[in-house]
Amino acid sequence: MAAELQRSTDGASGPAAGPGGGAAPRRRRFDPRHWAGLRPYGLGEQRPNHYKEILKTIWENRDQLGYAWRILRDGCCDGCSLGTTGMRDWTIDGIHLCTIRLKMLRLNTMPAVDPRILEDPGALRRKTSRELRELGRLPYPMVWRKGEPGYRRVSWDEVLDLVAERIRATVARDPDRLFFYMTSRGMPNEAYFAFQKVARFLGTNNIDNAARICHAPSTSALAKTIGYGATTVSYKDWIGCDLIVLVGTNLANNQPVTTKYLYEAKKAGTRVAVVNPYREEGLERYWVPSSVESALFGTRIMDEFFQINQGGDVAFFNGALKHLIETDRLDHAFIREHTAGFAELAAFLRELSWEELERSAGAPAAAMRRFAELYASARTSITVWSMGVTQHRHGTHNVFAISNLALALGRIGKPHCGLMPIRGHSGVQGGAEMGAVPNTYGMGRPVGDQATMAAMKAIWGFEVPAKPGLTATAAIDAMYRGEIDVLYSAGGNFLETLPDPAYVRAALERVPVKVFQDIVINPMMLLEPGELNVILPAATRYETPGGVTQTSTERRVIFSPEIPGRRIGEARPEWEIPVRIAERVFPERAHLIRYENTHQIREDIARTVPLYDSIQHLRRKGDQFQWGGPLLCAGNRFNTPDGKAHFVVAPLPEQDVPEGKFRVSTRRGKQFNSMVWDEVDPLTGAGRDDVFIAREDAERLGLKDGDPVLLRSDHGEYRGRVRISRIRPGNLQVHWPEGNVLIPTGVCDPYCGEPDYNAICELIPLREQATVAEPARGAPAAP
Repeated sequence: MAAELQRSTDGASGPAAGPGGGAAPRRRRFDPRHWAGLRPYGLGEQRPNHYKEILKTIWENRDQLGYAWRILRDGCCDGCSLGTTGMRDWTIDGIHLCTIRLKMLRLNTMPAVDPRILEDPGALRRKTSRELRELGRLPYPMVWRKGEPGYRRVSWDEVLDLVAERIRATVARDPDRLFFYMTSRGMPNEAYFAFQKVARFLGTNNIDNAARICHAPSTSALAKTIGYGATTVSYKDWIGCDLIVLVGTNLANNQPVTTKYLYEAKKAGTRVAVVNPYREEGLERYWVPSSVESALFGTRIMDEFFQINQGGDVAFFNGALKHLIETDRLDHAFIREHTAGFAELAAFLRELSWEELERSAGAPAAAMRRFAELYASARTSITVWSMGVTQHRHGTHNVFAISNLALALGRIGKPHCGLMPIRGHSGVQGGAEMGAVPNTYGMGRPVGDQATMAAMKAIWGFEVPAKPGLTATAAIDAMYRGEIDVLYSAGGNFLETLPDPAYVRAALERVPVKVFQDIVINPMMLLEPGELNVILPAATRYETPGGVTQTSTERRVIFSPEIPGRRIGEARPEWEIPVRIAERVFPERAHLIRYENTHQIREDIARTVPLYDSIQHLRRKGDQFQWGGPLLCAGNRFNTPDGKAHFVVAPLPEQDVPEGKFRVSTRRGKQFNSMVWDEVDPLTGAGRDDVFIAREDAERLGLKDGDPVLLRSDHGEYRGRVRISRIRPGNLQVHWPEGNVLIPTGVCDPYCGEPDYNAICELIPLREQATVAEPARGAPAAP
């Protein structure tokens, strides 16, 4: 059934329900119970200065202030995946604007780079990715052939013919020697869909997107447990919920506007529990700049904190459910009538000893029991998680354990109850749903299923390939083995986002033809060509005629109109470039892949992805719909083969740490993807090279703040400086992507291919080392 199309430009939201779904309690204008302190706007505290960021943004965009204002006023935010129409949302009244969006703004308003600087790529290699980005937008197609000193400008006709020729030759040899990758950098649904259709038109399922390194475990686990790889609730459900559980996420850094949702929820009586190895400052207290009370006195967000080991999520949530089984605090009617697999799970949990759980979780049994009691005593609860849960080799099991606990109490498909894998990037929820992944032709259309393939042929007019394609991580291995002839990368920077950058570099250098579609210079563009490197300049979502759409975390499909303003050289819309290439690869059947505008793409999406039927009606600012409705699985309707939700056994991961070594995990600072970050995190005060360590561990090793240290894993080495922090002893954290040198390639979640961004390391105080070997710089051995 088509979702109901809605048009909203004011973002107005009705009164929030009270805890447990009843009427909202009467709120005091100011409530000192939630204040962080008496210093106005946290003067003297370590915290972001949002007003300073606004002034900085105005200065950066001073040459295009009118255009910048129109983007903010009328566009759908290209930052995180909360989703807006202009500066309004569908959760709360008032302005929806955060520092992430402000930092992204200059990418849309900056002038073109002088293309002549790409004639000498060697000189550019000395620049950081930030410095490359700040040079300006890519204005013209460019080509760099092996043996030439650098790139030269070419016409669109020449470059399209050239890329089409190389792809045609590759397809004739083996279409699976092509690989397409798509970033989540502001990428709209229309581009994801066009790319995935092009890949299938050319005969391969080798296409993947940036979700592979963030929420792939969430998608795979929830698809198995409830039949949908998406959040089950709306943001509005936060306000009036009894309990919000935040696991492995730091909303204050990555989705700052949610702190206002939490502020409103706490005023309505919601409690917030955090399960994490590190006691994040931004989840303890935050100053919401658009709220007078919070701006003056700050807001205490966290009510309860449960500290665990990195990777201890499975054990912690297994322990909580074990306690509820032992004390018979379950929703037996829901389990009996609407689920499957509980008996097997219960038997497994009964056999687990509390000693095993404590050792794996890094938390005492008393803490797991206390959390279980807190969870069970709430009438409604929502669990929110992010990459602290997913970026593990057992990330899918982490999500199974979280889902099992919610199902055991029937916390799915009801107001203020559900599961929310909160997305970090504006394009990432829609990427997989559009089919820009190797295992589906679009949400609900599995690769290789004969009935599905017949349906796709009827819709598209051509045969689709049956063999599942490569994930991004598997494709890097294929490149290293010399099995990929053409890499077509629309954005993305494998050199900084994947583990083991030396191995990734070696793999990329072995690809004969590398095609880079992007809006700014990317470090991958500066790699020597195997045979040929190509740059295809792309337009942003705001420059795309006909407008585009994005899908937010809460499954809301939102229209973003074209915004009048600066246009860059000959840059073309993201969707158009691969389509025009595909037309030239097979001109005799070009009519089967041709689009003339984004409205035609939306019509095709509606035919291909049934839950997106309504996207074809989105045409103006404010147009939107929410696939699946405000509550997914409402009425206990699950999208599984038997119509039931499924409990899944999540075994404890094997992660014993040798004596004297540490669990090391990567963390985000004040940053957005691998392009936009601060050198100093305004929430923690940490620099990019800081190594977060517990006070107990620092004292045991005789270390103090600022001391230089070396981290050494079986794979690599990392130099940093001690930052004594509120992290669980035995655990360390370093910033991503800098810490990727410690992490081996090829260690992934077997369910979904998510890389494991963790390592076991020794920590060496450098003041005690006269000589420390330099990390190896050469190409590593094959995995």
